Amino acid sequence: MVIIKRLYLYMLQRFLPLLAMTFFICLFIVLMQFLWRFVDDLVGKGLSISIIAELFFYAALTMVPTALPLAVLLASLMVFGNLGEKFELTAMKASGISLFKIMRPLIWLMVFIAIGAFFFQNNVLPVAQTKMWTLMFSVRQKTPEVEIPTRSFYDAIPNMNLYVERKDAETGMLYDMIIYDLSRGMDNTRVILADSGRFNFTEDKTRLYLDLHNGEMFENMRDNSLDVGSANRYMPFRRESFERKEIYFPFDANFNRMDESGIRSMYVGQNISQLRHSIDSIGQKVDSVGNIYAAELLDAAYFGIKPTVPRMVNGEIIRERRKEVAIPRPLDLDSIFAAPTPSSAKSYVTQALAQAKRRKQEYVYRGLALAEQAKLMRRHDIEMQKKFTLSIACIIFFFIGAPLGAIIKKGGIGTPLVLSVLLFIVYFIFDNMGYKMARDGKLLVWEGIWLSTFVMAPLGIFFTYKAVGDSQLLNIDAYKNFFRRLTGKTAGRTLTLKEVRMTDVEPARATALLDSFAELTDSTIKAIHHAPLWRRAWWRISQGGADKLREPLGQLVDYLSNSPDIYVINLLNQYPFTPTARNIKIIANTTQALRKRFE
Repeated sequence: MVIIKRLYLYMLQRFLPLLAMTFFICLFIVLMQFLWRFVDDLVGKGLSISIIAELFFYAALTMVPTALPLAVLLASLMVFGNLGEKFELTAMKASGISLFKIMRPLIWLMVFIAIGAFFFQNNVLPVAQTKMWTLMFSVRQKTPEVEIPTRSFYDAIPNMNLYVERKDAETGMLYDMIIYDLSRGMDNTRVILADSGRFNFTEDKTRLYLDLHNGEMFENMRDNSLDVGSANRYMPFRRESFERKEIYFPFDANFNRMDESGIRSMYVGQNISQLRHSIDSIGQKVDSVGNIYAAELLDAAYFGIKPTVPRMVNGEIIRERRKEVAIPRPLDLDSIFAAPTPSSAKSYVTQALAQAKRRKQEYVYRGLALAEQAKLMRRHDIEMQKKFTLSIACIIFFFIGAPLGAIIKKGGIGTPLVLSVLLFIVYFIFDNMGYKMARDGKLLVWEGIWLSTFVMAPLGIFFTYKAVGDSQLLNIDAYKNFFRRLTGKTAGRTLTLKEVRMTDVEPARATALLDSFAELTDSTIKAIHHAPLWRRAWWRISQGGADKLREPLGQLVDYLSNSPDIYVINLLNQYPFTPTARNIKIIANTTQALRKRFE
């Protein structure tokens, strides 16, 4: 029976709920981004709730590679930030438990999550992407709903323009209608006027019919067999009055799903083995076509001379490039312009230029075709490399978030959320930049896809190293103390008059202590003044140069703090806690003022 240590179980209980919560929050955010991106394709199509829910489900699955690393980063930051803020992490370390041992159950959890993420990328994501894009393309091709505006012409129905003066929103009845039927061409347009009408679909929703009441129809009776010259002849038209009339239009309102085979054969719908097979097939095709084009170039003759010569090597005929090109006879270019007529000379030049342009266009087209095939091969390789990046990103973000949370010691959702967003923006920028450079061939595919990993991995190593050593990397107080030392400002004393004094201050002893301390201060000032420039600069930064005054200053302040004189207490508060080369003059002036007070 496997017994889980209480510490490991405690860490899992703290981490798993936060990971689930942050994952669904991040997934919801990226799903809203998907909605904002494709909202124009979804609005006004009359889609059922089941279709929209299915589309959002598959879209949510495709957004997992974006939401999972951010969720791991945010959850690890919050867990270890809460442990540090409540001093639980300090208690664990005080008990002799190292940070790596505290992180051990979560590290194993991240390993299992990374393995699951790989199988998700390889097996689930291709299916989800295939179904999502198939559904998305089907939605884009669906005919929009018929929503007739008033007092304006509506042309969304094929081969028809419709004008409606007013309509009843409850019954759907349209009033004072003008219809231009263009189904038989502009020359044979039918014009229909009706007092009222209503749109309806047939039962199979493949046709739209208009139920009209009390109107007239004007139809052109032009014969299409008449030639253009007879266009000015008299052309009769037909006028029809009706009390009720139904007009049918082809208007498919059904939702028709596309075939998934087209998307499944693309790189977004393939797993690793299929991607490798596709890459090999495209690579062989590019190599074979490139070899054919190269052989044609090597066999092409220019002015009767080929750039290669045949040579027998081990029983095989190979072609080698010519080292020297010997022209049998000089080219007489002047003979072209010595044609019988100037127009003939111009014709020769024009034909030569046209042939050169055709040859150039042919090779440009061939180059573009090969470039498209190479780009397609890179897209397949990119998709294969991305099968592994999600797993590695989850582990790296954990080793960034957990040590960083242990360093900042801030729980809740404020500080961790800000840091998570900043770090994820850096990751997203490098990931997107590497993807585009790999797609365009400016970097090797593995270099571009793994660029974000190469950037974030050193951060994880650095933060882990700092957290193990209890670094004050993000401790605000540590930075305040550093800049305080840098500027020479130190915290002041806050001595007050004592209501009860165990000993009284004797003026003679106080004067002796002040004289001794003043002599020691003067000697220290002289030593600092005669020190080299680089040593004085180092003392100003490191709070050095007056270390021997620290203990005598403490004894002097302890003795004089029993004084009943408020002026003496105020002067003692001017003494800095730590004597340095920067504040030694303040110490000397304060000592001088105290000596005058006790004289």
